[in-house]
Amino acid sequence: MDHDVYDGDGHDGAGAPGVYNGMAATRLDGVAWQKSRHSNSQGSCVEFARLPGGEVAVRNSRFPDGPALVYTRAEIEAMLLGVKDGEFDHLVAS
Repeated sequence: MDHDVYDGDGHDGAGAPGVYNGMAATRLDGVAWQKSRHSNSQGSCVEFARLPGGEVAVRNSRFPDGPALVYTRAEIEAMLLGVKDGEFDHLVAS
């Protein structure tokens, strides 16, 4: 599914009405945001929330009212598998 922007109008079966990439996280009412237990006290973390349609929203905890990006379950699964396999370790290497 191409979801750079989608409005979940029901025509393509994607998400709730008005859900799209780059939306204000505050528009995602009733979702439970979760961050890693490895996050630090300065709020340097990424938060995830599962949406009612099965998609996953991602936001920066330092800007909770800022944008939320929305990904399909398959996209999040591929990213998590890559993280577990160490494919992105070079991004934080000293």
